[in-house]
Amino acid sequence: MSATTLADVVRLLERRYPPSTAESWDAVGLVTGDPSQPVRRVLFAVDPVAVVADEAADWGADLVVTHHPLLLRPVHSIAGTTYKGALLHRLVRSGTALFTAHTNADAAAGGVNDALAAALGLVGTSPLEPAASEALDKHVVFVPVADAERLVDALAAAGAGAIGEYTRCAWTSTGEGTFTPTDAASPTIGSAGEAARVVEARVEMVAPRRLRASVVAALRSAHPYEEPAFDVLELASWPAATGTGRVGSLAEPTTLRAFASAVAAALPATAQGVRFAGDPDGRVERVAVVGGSGDSFFDAVRASGVDAYVTADLRHHPSSELRERARHDGSPVGSGTPYLVDVAHFASEWPWLELAARTLEHDCAAAGTTVETRVSTVSTDPWTGRVASPEPNAPTAPPEGHP
Repeated sequence: MSATTLADVVRLLERRYPPSTAESWDAVGLVTGDPSQPVRRVLFAVDPVAVVADEAADWGADLVVTHHPLLLRPVHSIAGTTYKGALLHRLVRSGTALFTAHTNADAAAGGVNDALAAALGLVGTSPLEPAASEALDKHVVFVPVADAERLVDALAAAGAGAIGEYTRCAWTSTGEGTFTPTDAASPTIGSAGEAARVVEARVEMVAPRRLRASVVAALRSAHPYEEPAFDVLELASWPAATGTGRVGSLAEPTTLRAFASAVAAALPATAQGVRFAGDPDGRVERVAVVGGSGDSFFDAVRASGVDAYVTADLRHHPSSELRERARHDGSPVGSGTPYLVDVAHFASEWPWLELAARTLEHDCAAAGTTVETRVSTVSTDPWTGRVASPEPNAPTAPPEGHP
């Protein structure tokens, strides 16, 4: 097998987790590293922190792939006097590259949310919020058969004909075109006042709607006719198979208490553990998950009709409002769905690491190269301890007469 370079690995990672699917505020991709450097060992971790850099150096990793970005916000210095600067200097000195797959890994098939759903035993999953597919045009143009290949090349160079991992995709058929030039025309074929008949190819290619102007300009430039005949058709949009979160079903219904216990057993142990809100004996079968902070998706969760929602970093006010809305649906106090299951942020995203590592090894082998992967054994959850209340205590009633 040929030696694997950093450019090879980045290409495979970005094929699985396309940067174009990351949120607009995100910072993903290669952070540091020479694309031509060889890559033999790849370490996967949730956070780009000092202990992970130490682990990478001790193991001899050539690349660290993290879920969370190191440089999410712009910086004006990477001096070693700053935490982030010192970390980057350490990576550069050890020859270790750093790559981030964040919200693009959240949305991807085989990404963070698929891994979380699988860890919890969900089946029949689909996105909680499907990603909108990019708006497409279909360009249909009629051209003399002898010029068809040249026209396809020109449209492809302008961005048309790209479908998934395939480029220069086109469909052609032939037929007879007819036209009569006027005296003011300068026809490539035929003469003024005489009907011309030409064997033409009908060429069809799709292109992103945002490239419409450049594709039409390329069409006009490459076409031999003074007035080319063409159509631009706006194609219907279709929900993508990727997107935020996942919704699925448990193999068998269970109670909220039992489900929360199963979640705790399936994810890495953390100081926070697992909290839940709702009737402990309530029925749980349909479940939504979002790895990382997920209380901004409450509306989508309610619309999905699930029994429980597993995510991290749940805040008091949004969670309280969701539970109040559930109670006002006519259910007894505490029993309305969706129930909430709150886990540690780190724990919710950790299951993806093993899946990502196996996927990279598979993709490298398919490409005729090889890498060794490892999932970081260091917990980067920032919380280190918890003191539980002896037992739930009801708030003390205010003194009589107190407002």
